[in-house]
Formats: sequence, structure tokens, C-alpha cells
Amino acid sequence: MAASVVLQNVVKRYGAFDVIRGVDLVIQPGEFVVFVGPSGCGKSTLLRMIAGLEHITGGALVIDGERLNDVPAAKRGIAMVFQSYALYPHMTVYKNLAFGLETAGFKNAEVKERVEQAADILQIRPLLDRKPKQLSGGQRQRVAIGRAIVREPRIFLFDEPLSNLDAELRVQMRLEIANLHHGLGSTMIYVTHDQVEAMTMADKIVVLHAGLVEQVGTPLDLYNNPANRFVAGFIGSPKMNFLNATLRNPTGSAATINVADEAIHLSRPVGGSEGSPLTVGVRPEHLFAGVGGTRLADVRVELVEQLGGETLLYTTMADGQALTISLGGQQNIAPGCVIPVHLDPTRCHIFGEDGRAL
Repeated sequence: MAASVVLQNVVKRYGAFDVIRGVDLVIQPGEFVVFVGPSGCGKSTLLRMIAGLEHITGGALVIDGERLNDVPAAKRGIAMVFQSYALYPHMTVYKNLAFGLETAGFKNAEVKERVEQAADILQIRPLLDRKPKQLSGGQRQRVAIGRAIVREPRIFLFDEPLSNLDAELRVQMRLEIANLHHGLGSTMIYVTHDQVEAMTMADKIVVLHAGLVEQVGTPLDLYNNPANRFVAGFIGSPKMNFLNATLRNPTGSAATINVADEAIHLSRPVGGSEGSPLTVGVRPEHLFAGVGGTRLADVRVELVEQLGGETLLYTTMADGQALTISLGGQQNIAPGCVIPVHLDPTRCHIFGEDGRAL
């Protein structure tokens, strides 16, 4: 049965260094929540505290209404899948799946039923008699996930489980884990540094940075309405462009900003005073080469990536600012060209000096 998870001002401290600096979070039963952020942001540490593998320095972990700070990991009803498969090399797949249940004293009939059910869910029944060395990376990861499934936990925790797989297998396993969530309906918490994994798998994303939660929301909430410059730059691939700007005409129902000597008229007010420095964020797909929208600048094309379905242009403006442009389809544009660029003012994100969205 799916469980709720509530973190109340959770802190993790090593000596005088705070790794997690007061995290508040509510995860509803059955949600697929992804912790995402750069290396060292604290996402794996937070996951391990939920699992019971790290002591909680301060705050409270509450699962289904019960405070579990001091409850041993084995009694939390949680199963964890690590980046390393950690399979027993001398055991068959069946024994790897059954071992935890057997040591917990389950009867053979129930062990067999759970193992076969997990094998069917993960489509690994034909592999039950093989040993790990006879399996591919994707098959080994399925066995590692199966070892969690047989325990019938309240919560599944995944700590960067796809990092060791090649690109094609990662895409396949993302789909399989998402289907597993839909099939089981369990609460799942997934850690990754890959924002594409977060965007494609999550019901809710938690963006972490330096031990703090920067923003929580659905993938499209974070993509369309980032709370600050960090989230805006982290969510989305290729990443958002950031341009220096100056606020003009801040009063009234609409503001004007100056970017690269061009006036951009916004459809909304922006807080601040005349001449205040701002940052304008615009995603590569919201820029146009030569047509549509409001003129931004002439840019020099430095590099062209022809991806078939889209074309990425890496360009520089006259003042040296870099600009990435994503154009649909295949474009006949070569490095060295100078092209006019336009944007849609309604799709611009405005950030103040402190990095917060205005």
C-alpha cells in the first residue's frame, strides 16, 4: 500500500557543515517524486535519510503519520535500488530475488509466488536460472528492481539507478520504471542529476541546490514558471539563455526593458526602479531566426548542430553574450553567418539582481 512521506525542517550536519539545511516537503501516497540537482546538492543524502541509512540531525521524518527518525531501516517498509546493482554473483537470478525473503523467514511457497510475480512484472522469468555474469546491464538493473518489488514495500527509493547504462538502455529503463509505477501504484522517490529523466518520469520534481529546496512542482510548472534563475537554468535542454538587461518605464501596466540596445516591450509590469539591472531568460525554442516576434539582435553563428528533427545554433551577440537558438527541422545555416534574431516577449522570464523571478 502506498505511503505518504513528510519532511519537517530536516537537517543533516557533518561536524560544522550542513549538507541538508532545513527541508520541508510533502509527498502524497502513490506519487512519483524526483529529487534533481547538481552533484553535491544533497539529493542522495536526503534519500538515504528517508531510507534510514543516514542519521537525521534535526527535524522530523513522518511516514503515514508516524515519526520514524529513530526507527531502523529494516522496519520502515522501504526498499531501495542503488546505482550499483549489488547482485550476488554466485547466486542465480531466482536466488538473488528470494534471498532477502528467505532470510526474513518467509515460507518457500510465498517466496516462490513473490519472486515469480516480480519476474512477470519485469519480464525476466526466462532469466531466473541465470547468474548475473550472464546478464546485460539492463537485465541486471531489472533484477535489482525485482529484489525491491518482492519485499512489497510502502515506498520505493531509487538512487541514480540508470547511471551505469548506455543511452539507449536508459531510455528503455525510464519507460519501464514509469510503467512499473503505474502498475504498482506505490510511492516512489527517485534521485538523478539528469533533468531529462526528471522531466519525463516525475509527477512532481524537487529541485535541490546546496542543501535547500529551490522549487517543487510538476515538470511543466518548473519549465514554464521557474521560481528563480537557478531552476530556470537547470530545467530544460538546451538550457535557457540569460541576457543582461536594464529596466525602463517600470510604472504602469507594462514595462519596457533594454536588451542589447533593443527595447523589448513586455505585456506586464516589472517591479523595480528606472535603470535597474535585470536578467532576461529566454528558452532556445522561443527565439526565431529572421521572422516573427520582436527584434532582439543580429548574431554571429559560431556552431551548428544538425539533429535532423531540429537545428541548434550556438551564436554570439555583438556585445559577446552567447545565445543558443533551437529551430525546427533542418536549416541551411552555416557557421560564420550573421542572422537577425527575434523573440516572443510573452515567453520571456525576468529575474531580479537576487536571481528571483519577477
